[in-house]
Amino acid sequence: MQSSRRIFFNPTSIPGLRSRGTTRRDFYNAGYTPRLGLRKGKDVGFWRGIRRESTETGEDQTGHISARSNEGILWFDNLFPLKLNWMLRLPWHTEKSLPELLTRFNNSTLGTFEPVALVKRAIPSSVPMTVTEILPRLKDGGAFVKFSHPDGITAKEVEGLLRQYLRDNPIKPWFNPFRRIRTNLVVGKPWLEDLYRFPSSRIKVEFAPTSPGKEVAELSQEALYSLFRKYGKIAEIIPQPSDSKIIPKYAHLDFARLRHAIMARNCMHGLKVTEAEGGGAAGTQLRLSFQQRDKAHWIWDWLTSHPRVVIPAVAALLATATVAVFDPIRTFFIKAHIEHSFHLQDNRLYQWFKSQATDIFTFRRKRSEEASLIWEDRKQIIDTIQTALMETSSTFIVVQGPRGSGKKDLLTEALKGRRNTLLIDCKPIQDARGDSATICAAAAAVGYRPVFSWANSLSSLVDLAAQGTIGVKSGFSETLDAQLGKVWGNTASALKSAALGNRPKAKEDKDAALSDDDWLEAHPEHRPVVLLDNFLHKNEESSIVYDKLSEWAAGLTTANIAHVVFLTNDISYSKSLSKALPDRVFRQISLGDIKPEVAKKFVISHLDVEKGDPSETLTQAQKQDDLEELDEAITAVGGRLTDLEFLARRLKTGQTPKRAIAEMIEQSANEIMKMYLLTVDKGERKWSPEQAWYLIKSLSENGSLRYNEILLSNTFASSLTASASSGEGALEALTAAELITITSYKGRPQTVKAGKPVYEAAFKILAEDKVLKSRLDLAILTELTKIETKSIDKYETELTMLGTLPRQPSELAPRIQFLLTKIAASQQKVEAWEKDMAAMKKLLLNEY
Repeated sequence: MQSSRRIFFNPTSIPGLRSRGTTRRDFYNAGYTPRLGLRKGKDVGFWRGIRRESTETGEDQTGHISARSNEGILWFDNLFPLKLNWMLRLPWHTEKSLPELLTRFNNSTLGTFEPVALVKRAIPSSVPMTVTEILPRLKDGGAFVKFSHPDGITAKEVEGLLRQYLRDNPIKPWFNPFRRIRTNLVVGKPWLEDLYRFPSSRIKVEFAPTSPGKEVAELSQEALYSLFRKYGKIAEIIPQPSDSKIIPKYAHLDFARLRHAIMARNCMHGLKVTEAEGGGAAGTQLRLSFQQRDKAHWIWDWLTSHPRVVIPAVAALLATATVAVFDPIRTFFIKAHIEHSFHLQDNRLYQWFKSQATDIFTFRRKRSEEASLIWEDRKQIIDTIQTALMETSSTFIVVQGPRGSGKKDLLTEALKGRRNTLLIDCKPIQDARGDSATICAAAAAVGYRPVFSWANSLSSLVDLAAQGTIGVKSGFSETLDAQLGKVWGNTASALKSAALGNRPKAKEDKDAALSDDDWLEAHPEHRPVVLLDNFLHKNEESSIVYDKLSEWAAGLTTANIAHVVFLTNDISYSKSLSKALPDRVFRQISLGDIKPEVAKKFVISHLDVEKGDPSETLTQAQKQDDLEELDEAITAVGGRLTDLEFLARRLKTGQTPKRAIAEMIEQSANEIMKMYLLTVDKGERKWSPEQAWYLIKSLSENGSLRYNEILLSNTFASSLTASASSGEGALEALTAAELITITSYKGRPQTVKAGKPVYEAAFKILAEDKVLKSRLDLAILTELTKIETKSIDKYETELTMLGTLPRQPSELAPRIQFLLTKIAASQQKVEAWEKDMAAMKKLLLNEY
């Protein structure tokens, strides 16, 4: 009995084992293999009863294998790695014949992890079965094992013994150490095809008739679940849609694991479901096939169905690509702009030609002589700036002066011979309309290129569309603040690179032990100089441009990357700069008008034009007559460079100084009336015409006014114009508009003067116009009358309230007397103003 339970492999069951040599076959039954055995002649009786050879595609390559009585077929899973499916497409021999597999199965020298050895280890000697065939299925990752069993045991019991053995003694292949080998009894009629159909976790179950013409029953989900659940976890059962007309009927089974689907397909294909199991009266045959999941456009579908994840991820990738690709290019161009690498003026050949042509073009020499006169007058300021650029103090240098005083030319002279300089004109940046124009202007100022200004508008549209679709911003578009930060950030990197370019090589550097930051701090003479011209031009309380520039300049200064020089007309620059650098004292340089004697030489040098030009040459007598009137003209014009050049151009056209200065004064008076006094559309002005006229009339009588005296006047302290209610704000606005100039003393505003020296004479002409004076004085007195009337109303209201009290305590007497005195004083003012207003109205009615 014991011997009958041992496994025995009968070589005669495989005729091929009798052959002297091993027959090779084409890869995956692709070629023809002659059938072994069944020889003709005298040996036919010896082979009678021996079945034909079974191949990997079934018996005689029919695609099926059959089991007789006392025989069964087992499917062993997890013998081959599924990832090797691609090898089935290769056109060379990779498998051995089936007879050789049984030969190796009986060989005791098999390797531990060979597939045949794994099958042998999975079948213990205690199980009463005899292996007769092994059919490996490489693409399914397992093998069919046909066996015979004695009469006293069924194939189902053999399956139970093997499954119990494998659970108690798990066998794990080398390629999948976390999953054991599993086996199940084949209950259907497996189809051993060698088509290019590869396993999938989805199985299509077709309900076919057991014979043609019979009815078919469509199995319910419960019936399918009971049949297939034993092979593994089923994730979903999808029946055929009710409106589908596809025949035969079908259902889809989605298994949680791929190998579970393979096991079910190889064990259940061809199963006949009886009526008791839900297969109908005639029964139903199951035809199983792997159904590849529909993966067409699945990447695109996933991307479009997850916009909240995809859009920010794409924005991040684009930003990363931009930084990685374009930032080094932009830094290179900014550095070239700082070092003037592409400037023709710094080319040695150009400079040689320029030096050779100096004697030919004499007007250039005249211009240099004019400039030298001015620099001699301002030599002390130039020395102060050059000294500040040599110091290690990390603070701003601020050059403040009225427009036309020559601030930019002064800095150009002070920085002559210094290579690494960067000039940023704030005017085009502030005047730009729209975010894209502002970014382009900022980029052009520092040499930042390439600039994709159109991308900002496109990103804004995409962001708006995404917000309307998914409810949140995608992050594609950036604010103006962020984009300006990128421009200034790249500029800071280029400035530091340009500064470190002056550092000697390691062998020649005495401070080689110092880091880059320490070296820059120890050598301020090598730091680049950044000039911010027209700073606070058209300043607003919430200006992103000036805020970002101030923060960026503070970073450059504190990090010792560059010296920063601000050129501004605004006297209130400290308010804006103190936000960015609150703990430092700025180095302030005030630039005024040049001295009268220098101004006279400047005009005379303009008159000494190129000889040989008859249209612009004056006779000696004309020059002598003009010089006699020039002193008076210089006194009226003052030392403002722009006005002096304008005067010189008029004199060169043949006008006398007296006529030229008269026309300049008249033109200035017309500008003042149009810009400050008679403008109908007030717009966003922060001053009123009454305030402007008060200053004009006062300055015509006195050359300068006390700053605090103006603030205490009723016109500035109690203005009824809403936009001009702040006296200090009105003075700052009028200073920015260049009607007046405010000089400081130890950091505080002290004196108010005319915006230009020529304005002083213009103020006097305007004040002498009786009609204009009466009209504007009438407006001031009307406003003052309204102010006093309003005060009287307030006093009377308080007196009325005190009069309603049931008792009048003696303590209220001083307060009542005070209110009565105020009312009397205000009434006297109103009466006096009314008399003056009557006289002014009479004059306006009589005069033109």
